[in-house]
Amino acid sequence: MHGSIFVLLKRFIEGKYDYSTWVNLLEATGIKGSMYTMQEMYPTRDLFAIISKASETTGISVYDLMEQFGEFLVPDLLLVYNKYIHPDWRTYDMLLNTEASMHGAVKKQDSRTNPPMLLVTKKGSKQLIVDYYSKRRMSGVAVGIIKGIAGYYHESDKVAVTRLTAANEERVQIKVDFLS
Repeated sequence: MHGSIFVLLKRFIEGKYDYSTWVNLLEATGIKGSMYTMQEMYPTRDLFAIISKASETTGISVYDLMEQFGEFLVPDLLLVYNKYIHPDWRTYDMLLNTEASMHGAVKKQDSRTNPPMLLVTKKGSKQLIVDYYSKRRMSGVAVGIIKGIAGYYHESDKVAVTRLTAANEERVQIKVDFLS
């Protein structure tokens, strides 16, 4: 997994809790002294070990932590990939274009990356179905990112996000309704 995810996870944990929480999580998982850097690649198991230990420590489910982390990622992701975002886009258009624009840019910047595949299907002008595919099984992050995008565009009260299938599968369907 790309180091940027670990760097942002560290910022998420430190912001939600504090620096010592991050250090304690690393020690508790046996990842002592690991300094994650933006451009390196790391085992996905490290991310799951940290999130699982955070879940155990806080009492918040792994899925909910992943969703919160996904929401947290949005401002940084949109800042980094701003040049791939059309200025007139809002949540609906962003979701329709994520796979081609954003994930395409991620792969172009670093060929070692492997973002999840998203197939977004229009169900009229008020609904999208997002098919999330990833062997990492991190649909909570995807749901959080969708909610974070709606929040970024000040549309949280107009966007309802519902996971239609089990969270821990390789393929997860997410329904996104755009309310009037």
